[in-house]
Amino acid sequence: MRTPISSGTERAGRLGAFLRREADALGFDGVAITAPDAIPQAAERLARFVAEGHHGTMGWMAETAERRAHPSALWSDVRSVVMLSLNYGPDHDPLPLLEQRDRANISVYARHRDYHDLIKGRLKTLASKLLARARQINEDDNSEVKVFVDTAPLMEKPLAEAAGLGWQGKHTNLVSRSHGSWLFLGAILTTLDLPRDEPESDHCGSCRACLDICPTDAFPAPYRLDARRCISYLTIEHDGVIPLSFREKMGNRIYGCDDCLAVCPWNKFASETKEAKLAARHDLTAPPLTDFLTMDDVSFRAFFPGSPIKRIGRDRFVRNVLIATGNSKDPALVPKVTKLLDDPSSQVRAMAVWALSRLDRQALSCHQHRAATEENDEVRAEWRTALVDGEKGAGAA
Repeated sequence: MRTPISSGTERAGRLGAFLRREADALGFDGVAITAPDAIPQAAERLARFVAEGHHGTMGWMAETAERRAHPSALWSDVRSVVMLSLNYGPDHDPLPLLEQRDRANISVYARHRDYHDLIKGRLKTLASKLLARARQINEDDNSEVKVFVDTAPLMEKPLAEAAGLGWQGKHTNLVSRSHGSWLFLGAILTTLDLPRDEPESDHCGSCRACLDICPTDAFPAPYRLDARRCISYLTIEHDGVIPLSFREKMGNRIYGCDDCLAVCPWNKFASETKEAKLAARHDLTAPPLTDFLTMDDVSFRAFFPGSPIKRIGRDRFVRNVLIATGNSKDPALVPKVTKLLDDPSSQVRAMAVWALSRLDRQALSCHQHRAATEENDEVRAEWRTALVDGEKGAGAA
């Protein structure tokens, strides 16, 4: 039996209350609603980010900049934007792992199954329930919905701030007073008129913790990121040889970086995720680097089913592992690194040269004949640099 609704405002209020109950039942930690035109300042910030080249090789950001800054450009009929968050807080502080140089440091968000599939499925369920409720109230309702999880040209973080889920901190990520920096975001765009929530205000104050901890100085100023210097970008988005100036600073980080997130003081209010599907895989919490040095494409795919790590491919992954191996200074890894001097991937061969130069210069010298037959320019350049540095070191000795 349908309950008569006296006004559009009352209908919107009931739908909003229904949405919050169902979102909570589905396991979301936050839900808030904003208007599609609530982030006018985001367009200017994004334009500056792209104009300064801070997006690096992520050309799709420049190509979709206009649609990305305006949800109505993505879908002209949208009337409400529902932002949802899911806490993925770890069960321990990830920063101490940086000191274990023989261990691989994988970003907290990638230690479990890919969150995209998990959240998208729940967004679809929630959106379907919302439409069903709207039609229960009004059988002539023909509202529509679309769901997004970090893959469409939509600026989730500014929208989440406008909706009141948190604020964009000086590290440009969303910060919540309830969950700190550990939040996944998803969005439902709909033609329904829903009640708006108040935006969250900035609570960073004079704190600079996230800016000062960054090992590669990726923040040219508070609230601004140069992705080209960010370890998350370098290990995930950047394809090919990673610039020499960043390698030592990467430490043992082989996929992503959590430093600016983990150091945020607001994490004192954060709790471990209650979502079982986001619990970290034991074998990805602090795996030995040696476990990954022998991976071929088949074993890589078998080890990372349903993982976001699978997206970067075996070659890029082993490239990252080799940089961490070089930084480990562990001579026991020399035999496995040496085998990778003949790897089919040029970026793997290049980083094998660099890693070997850091682990055992004598072993590197024994294989320098390979430089004469190397066909790839970048790998030859690595050989030249490594051998020249070795001669300088010998001269100094």
